[in-house]
Amino acid sequence: MSDAAQPTAADVRAAAEAVKAALERHLEAVERRSEAADSGAPVPEADTAVYAAFDELAAAGERYDELLYDVYDEVTPFEVPGGDAMPDYTGPDEPRALTVFIRRDYTVSEPLRLLSQAQRVTDLDPESTEDERERNGAAAGRSVHAALGVVFGEYEPDEIATRHKEFGLDEGDATLWIAAADEAAEPGEWLAAPFDDADPERVVCRFDVSTVFDDQDLDDEEGGFSRGTPLR
Repeated sequence: MSDAAQPTAADVRAAAEAVKAALERHLEAVERRSEAADSGAPVPEADTAVYAAFDELAAAGERYDELLYDVYDEVTPFEVPGGDAMPDYTGPDEPRALTVFIRRDYTVSEPLRLLSQAQRVTDLDPESTEDERERNGAAAGRSVHAALGVVFGEYEPDEIATRHKEFGLDEGDATLWIAAADEAAEPGEWLAAPFDDADPERVVCRFDVSTVFDDQDLDDEEGGFSRGTPLR
């Protein structure tokens, strides 16, 4: 790239002004949508304006961040969700059905704790006979594979997520996708391949949790946080 093509301090200043203007337009669009909802007026048109203002703000923020780094070797302390995270949304404007895709990763950090919890579950099962409890408990108390089946069969995934330490598990990355569908699936339709329809272009919003964000958000005491990417 030639010297003439290098960005200047004036370019950075212009990009900063563009961010300010985009912020104002985004806020105005959000306020208009709120007023429309309060008055009972149709909201879809106001939603479209908010999404368009969001895209404009994201593009302006990304441009400013790039120029700030090129000219001053500095970055902004915040992150505007950009277009690289997810492809453009191509689903229906007014989804009539939703699909929620969830992935949570764990590592078995304390196998003995996991085995103990599985043993406890089988010992307290009121619907099994004494022979069944003894047989199932022996398997759960010796095999991590069997113990995982017992624990995840007994507790809801959300409960395991909040109590994972009790089961000898450490959290890894997690993501939740809310995707638009044209219509609700028929019972049993997708059970053979439940994740084949995870189309990024139909994601209305997503939330990610990962310790990879630690370097960007040092004030976060939990070591992970959620990020939402709205419909674009």
